[in-house]
Amino acid sequence: MEIKRNSREYAAVFAAGAALYSLIEILWRGRTHWTMAVTGGICLLLIHRCNERHGELDLLSRCSLCSFYITGVEFAAGWLLNVRLNMMIWDYSDKYLNVMGQICPEYWAYWYLLSIPAIMLSTIVLAVRKARSRIANI
Repeated sequence: MEIKRNSREYAAVFAAGAALYSLIEILWRGRTHWTMAVTGGICLLLIHRCNERHGELDLLSRCSLCSFYITGVEFAAGWLLNVRLNMMIWDYSDKYLNVMGQICPEYWAYWYLLSIPAIMLSTIVLAVRKARSRIANI
């Protein structure tokens, strides 16, 4: 099974997403919440899987897909953490065309732009996997 075979790779990608997203949040907002590390890990893992499955698409198409994935994760996390559990980690209520204060087009655009370096990172990880596979088959 593909996921089992690549579980160490996926765990490393998740950890990188957790660390990088937390860092981005601290730089952007001056703070973060532990749940955003989990959310960031899930997002980078989804970006990696998207890049793995849809690598034949041009970069801009993959960025679009990834920004929709990230926005979906953001909505699910926001609904659970902010709406249901009332943790109030973020609130986009003042943003244009927001949905329940959890997602908005402005942040979709940020996710689109952040998908570019995330896809590049994923591409490097996939190239390392391919190189290791070639070495193993020698």
